[in-house]
Amino acid sequence: MPERPTREQLAAAHGRTIDDVIGVGLRVLFCGINPGLYSGATGHHFARPGNRFWPALHRSGFTPRLLAPSEQAELLDFGLGITNLVARTTARADELTAEELRAGGVALTKKVARYRPGWLAVVGITAYRAAFGRPKAVVGPQEDQVSGVPVWLLPNPSGLNAHWTPATLAEEFARLRAATR
Repeated sequence: MPERPTREQLAAAHGRTIDDVIGVGLRVLFCGINPGLYSGATGHHFARPGNRFWPALHRSGFTPRLLAPSEQAELLDFGLGITNLVARTTARADELTAEELRAGGVALTKKVARYRPGWLAVVGITAYRAAFGRPKAVVGPQEDQVSGVPVWLLPNPSGLNAHWTPATLAEEFARLRAATR
């Protein structure tokens, strides 16, 4: 697969799933909404150029250097992992139904119970609100837990979420990092 998928490869990625980067007892399990077509085509989380997840992870101090999406397995060395609320790839998160998000919340609850991370960091407030029936949830630590694990909501790092700058994203990721020590 070339570094940048072709239009045909992106179209063929619709509905695919990608593997979690996960292990037992992680410091933080990051949970995205669902993989985009770029991620589906490459098999890597947060793979679209311009997605600010990887820079925020590095700038916040979670990783000692900026990792490329193709290096996602190295997250495990830092006690970090990635999963998604909904496994199937779509062109846009708004293609997901409320039922899919709620079912994703149930599946995520089971996954968290199995893997027992120190924190669950959900990257996408609107999806969390729908998945867990918390319409007023805001960025930051939550009073609720998932399977006894504390939850931190992070803004979506997509470039489409422009009111969160790279600097403010990194600051919020750093707040989470400080809580995990």
